[in-house]
Amino acid sequence: MKTYNFTTAILVDDTPEKVFNAVNNVRGWWSQEIKGDTNKLNAEFTYHYKDIHISKMKIIEFVPGKRVVWLVIDNYFDFTKDKSEWKGNKMIFEITKKGDKTQLQFTQDGLVPSYECYDVCHDAWTNYIKKSLHSLITTGKGQANPRGEESEFNEELIRKWSLQE
Repeated sequence: MKTYNFTTAILVDDTPEKVFNAVNNVRGWWSQEIKGDTNKLNAEFTYHYKDIHISKMKIIEFVPGKRVVWLVIDNYFDFTKDKSEWKGNKMIFEITKKGDKTQLQFTQDGLVPSYECYDVCHDAWTNYIKKSLHSLITTGKGQANPRGEESEFNEELIRKWSLQE
């Protein structure tokens, strides 16, 4: 049976090492509302977007120049019935040479059309990978979500979310 995990790819004129480094600069292309390390095996980090989305990720594969995989340890959406819809999904970044170019393929293993968030997540990932991450790789500047109006990471919200288990 075929699964329909979300996947998208970009092709750039840069080295696999440069693409790998950009992927791991999560604050540069996804969000400045990231707390924790994003560039080493077994590191954990938390993504936070207002009170709409919070995710805790663990880097479970980290092969320089080739592959990075994040496991979604926990997730909270305020706009879906199943608040933890991404929990257990894997974000897979695969880097391969294609002639004189480098391809980055992103797959969210577990993000399937039956998910309530599928359309929103599909559009968001497409933007982050094809525009923001692509721009970070090719120009040195991505379009990550800026820090919120509050200048501090919302620790209270994170604590409340963690206690809802």
